Amino acid sequence: MLSYQHAYHAGNLADVHKHCLLAWALDYLTQKDKPLTYIETHAGRGLYDLGSAEALKTGEALAGVTVIESALPRTHPYRRRLAEVRAMHGAQAYPGSPMIAALTLRQGDTMHLAELHPQEHAALVQNLTPRGAHIHRQDGLAMALSLCPPSPRRGLLLADPAYEVKDDYTDVPLALLAIHRKWNVGCLMLWYPILTSGAHLALLHDLTRAFAKSLRHEVSFPPAREGHRMTGSGIFVVNPPFGMQEETARLSAAYRDTIG
Repeated sequence: MLSYQHAYHAGNLADVHKHCLLAWALDYLTQKDKPLTYIETHAGRGLYDLGSAEALKTGEALAGVTVIESALPRTHPYRRRLAEVRAMHGAQAYPGSPMIAALTLRQGDTMHLAELHPQEHAALVQNLTPRGAHIHRQDGLAMALSLCPPSPRRGLLLADPAYEVKDDYTDVPLALLAIHRKWNVGCLMLWYPILTSGAHLALLHDLTRAFAKSLRHEVSFPPAREGHRMTGSGIFVVNPPFGMQEETARLSAAYRDTIG
């Protein structure tokens, strides 16, 4: 299924949770003078307009990045990426995870992005090709598996499925395990929704059973609108960078202090 359009949800509380930790992790990894590979399996378009009709229709960014950003230190990597994108593209511009990565990676680093949706893929090509990204129009998890182990071997993978298909909750852990078997030194980050239905619990059960060396972080928040099933956001990290546990605690405090 290809019905998911991230433009309606860019900058919401789940997006900010994911992007804060991604920006921190990439900032940490690039402090070491060794090249790395960044792989993203569900890239979207990479750059969004929070003044667009889609963003204004849901209003999710107003309750997301607008609120959490002010609770973070000005020196936080996520805030730095936000400021850079606004300086280049205007006050309503918002970076997706590919743009956050592109602004953090250095010459000599490698970036692979996958996106299946035809319109999102076309926009991704326009937005990220000038920044040296290798862009693939194929299933992202299959792309990641085919690249592993990547060169350079040091690096990070972000998987952010839309979970449009029920089987994703059982298939994604299997795919992540297959990638890990080929790339056991890679930092693997998986985003998942926390749902009132509990559909995510099987995914978490499989992940925690498969990966001993891992970190799990969740934040809770009110539903975006009446009847919305998502009440929180989770990140599961295999081979988390040193210091990430402390960063998740700071982020929990930011969410707690701003949204309760």
